[in-house]
Amino acid sequence: MCGIFGIIERDSSIDPQHIQDSVRRLLLLSESRGREASGLAISSPKEIGVLKRPYPASTLIKQREFSHFFRDHISAFSSNGSTSKSAEGLSYALIGHSRLVTNGAQAVHENNQPVIASNTVGIHNGIIVNDETLWSEHPELSKSSEVDSEVLLALIEKHYQEGNSLEEATRRTFQEIQGAASIATLFREFNVVLLATNNGSLYAAIDPNSTRIVFASEESILKNFLRSKEGRRLYEAFPTIRRVQPGEGCLIDLDSPHHYFFSIDPKKLPPEQHRLHQSPAQFEIERSANGRTIRDLFNGAQENTRKSPPSTPQRGVLPPVPQSFEQHVEERATAVQKLRRCTRCVLPETMPFITFNTSGVCSYCENYQKIQLKGEEALGKYVATFRKNNGEPDCCIALSGGRDSTYGLHYAKEVLGLNPIAYTYDWGMVTDLARRNISRICGQLGVEHILVSADIKWKRENIRKNVSAWLNKPDLGMIPLFMAGDKHFYYHANRLAKETGVEKIVFCENLLETTSFKTGFTGIPPLFGTENTITLRSLDKLKLAGYYGKRFLTNPGYWNSSLIDTFAAYCSYYVIPHDYFFLFQYIEWEENEIMGVLNNTYDWEVASDTTSTWRIGDGTASFYNYIYFNVAGFTENDTFRSNQIREGQISREEGIEFITRENLPRWDTIREYCALIGVDFEHAIRRINEMKPLFCAA
Repeated sequence: MCGIFGIIERDSSIDPQHIQDSVRRLLLLSESRGREASGLAISSPKEIGVLKRPYPASTLIKQREFSHFFRDHISAFSSNGSTSKSAEGLSYALIGHSRLVTNGAQAVHENNQPVIASNTVGIHNGIIVNDETLWSEHPELSKSSEVDSEVLLALIEKHYQEGNSLEEATRRTFQEIQGAASIATLFREFNVVLLATNNGSLYAAIDPNSTRIVFASEESILKNFLRSKEGRRLYEAFPTIRRVQPGEGCLIDLDSPHHYFFSIDPKKLPPEQHRLHQSPAQFEIERSANGRTIRDLFNGAQENTRKSPPSTPQRGVLPPVPQSFEQHVEERATAVQKLRRCTRCVLPETMPFITFNTSGVCSYCENYQKIQLKGEEALGKYVATFRKNNGEPDCCIALSGGRDSTYGLHYAKEVLGLNPIAYTYDWGMVTDLARRNISRICGQLGVEHILVSADIKWKRENIRKNVSAWLNKPDLGMIPLFMAGDKHFYYHANRLAKETGVEKIVFCENLLETTSFKTGFTGIPPLFGTENTITLRSLDKLKLAGYYGKRFLTNPGYWNSSLIDTFAAYCSYYVIPHDYFFLFQYIEWEENEIMGVLNNTYDWEVASDTTSTWRIGDGTASFYNYIYFNVAGFTENDTFRSNQIREGQISREEGIEFITRENLPRWDTIREYCALIGVDFEHAIRRINEMKPLFCAA
């Protein structure tokens, strides 16, 4: 889920400044995939130098140590460099990383990339979801960090030391891991670069003579680099871009102009079929025995003397839940049970714009229009109009890591035979659980995953400011402001469709998940019979803008650095075109079937603090649902289960049973949310508990 890139250079006459400028450009382009840490490694005849820091690439390139790193390593390869010995015939490899933090805090040096594992230095994009199991199964391996990437590098070296070829060592390693992985690795003992991927998130630009190879996580990143002045300095003509296919590796010799691709999937042997020699000479890997060291440039250290880092704070160190909070929830839950509810669904009397007829049936049920599916036959005909049979991507699937989009990706790939690209917008509230589930399915299906990472630190600061302002003057209608930062999801989906050239953007939103009460609390009545969950009439969009504008004027706390971001989010959600293909307009959303596929096929991970499988990939949901339940006596769960009842999927009795369990506060997730955005947990809950409910709480 990070950005990786690299340059393999065999032309010793190239100006070192051109290389430094090229790396600067690649770092900035790769920052779109991760902004929380960055790093580089350069392989030279004497050593592999590593520079990594716990801040974004845009900050790293401004540091003096960045220039010094190139001065100390690149100049040795240039005939114009400072060394007296001719560098003719030498090659070097540089790899870089822009990190989105998952396992292991970036404040701990060893957790950042490039990762050093004994005799290897590597970078990794993806998540290994079974890393703890692999460490326990291989106790002979030495663990020095919390990052999952380390076990992957350690396994490659282990299998190689056991007498396997580097190809076979890579193949065996990828058989053991679970999750998505695209890697680039340098070795202390021999002068080669290894590239490998199980989901195809790796592209290489190769010139005809194999003098120069540049690779990156995304084709668009590579193309943007090649079109830049830095790229044009390296390549006289636009080179061929070659995707490293899912289940494929590439070995690049730094001592000769040779490289070849090979299969890391045992089902696709022999690897000789994938060889792409640059000359008739046989490609062989031999130990160079040149005595190279790996030097981690951390606090001026001359050698790689790493210490085991302290454990990353986990749930055990989160603040305890005061007993008074638990007691308050019990009292509110008792009062909620007394609310008048629809006799057909489970919606309570506090639902905005709700009325009841003489039979006790609510207006939402009376006006509900059952979902009219277009059907599988229509779906098949429609998909045939854009499906590509040549292996090229034909659609982009929005993948949040939730159950609907994860199943949608499975259905598109395995049932419809599409060749999708998965896309995620990570705005800082995508949970680690969602990230791991994304990695599971993309790795198993061999689907390229494009992640667009926001400036997460800035986004979380915006959330903190808006939540703090809201706590000073609570208003149910303003709660969606907490989620404004994720609405750029739509903008980037449109942008990526153009960049990748795919014809369709696929959304897998569940039509049962309508939550009109969120705008209902701003005075906007529900719109029945819509085909998707984001429809709002033009007049209502103006009313919504007016509602927000009035609250902004009366609450100065909302006038903060998030204003531009919030306005852009409004435009992304309500203004820009949403010309999407909605999968569940054609096929029925059936919870048991979907969860059966996810659990049995992909070992899908669920949250430990709720029985629900909905919204567990969204770090914000537990917080705002606590507010809705505490003040209005219902949550998103009530609307979702009511729609299931109307569609005949569950009974009303089952709906009551579900919401009774699912509306319980998710204390663990709420505390983690508060910790992430920098809001005091106890202060926030006390302010929420002090709000006057819309029902009798006595």
